[in-house]
Amino acid sequence: MSNFTSRTRKILCIARNYVDHAKELGNKPPSRPFYFLKPPSAILEPGQGPILRPQGVKLHYELELAVILNKELKNLDFDSFTEEQAIDAIEGYTLALDLTARNVQDEAKNKGMPWTIAKGFDTFLPVGPFIPKSEVPDPHNVFLQLKINGQTRQADSTSLMIFRIPQILANISAVMTLQDGDMVLTGTPKGVGEIVPGDVLEAELQVDGKVISSMKFTVDEKPGPYTYRET
Repeated sequence: MSNFTSRTRKILCIARNYVDHAKELGNKPPSRPFYFLKPPSAILEPGQGPILRPQGVKLHYELELAVILNKELKNLDFDSFTEEQAIDAIEGYTLALDLTARNVQDEAKNKGMPWTIAKGFDTFLPVGPFIPKSEVPDPHNVFLQLKINGQTRQADSTSLMIFRIPQILANISAVMTLQDGDMVLTGTPKGVGEIVPGDVLEAELQVDGKVISSMKFTVDEKPGPYTYRET
């Protein structure tokens, strides 16, 4: 694993942080940031192989800007933690794909059960190369683009985030201590959908029209004993 992913102790993912994405899934935008965890074992770096779809799973993609922290953050105030302080706590960024076993998640939600499994399979967090903080002057003004088999599926600016990074970090820190090396995914714009074995995913992060980072992954079937069945 690369240096930044080898230091990752936990991964926090902000849900419904773009209004149009919340609407496309039939959800109301939240009044405060809320989030879920993914295990570090879900990380898939470039060159480590394909995304693996478990048997019977409807696999959905969500492209996001991920923040990599460089210090401990604890009990920060939601209303007073500044953008300058937030940027100071960031070591850098990466592109990330939050992958979801959507049918597994939907069943769990409908039955009032936790849905960690839907987010936690191996390879369910493809990431790009580390992006130094100096290459992203304003993380709230970068352009994310995802193509699948050459067709654009997601293409939006992080300026559309409902909650900016200081609010996100402060909100999480009031519940659990954020640690050096932790990764925070800041939410996905509209355009999420299903991917299947044989698909090719290509993502870019642009600043002022210049491509700063990119990544490419293929999709294959996951070997092993797991097959989705209703609980």
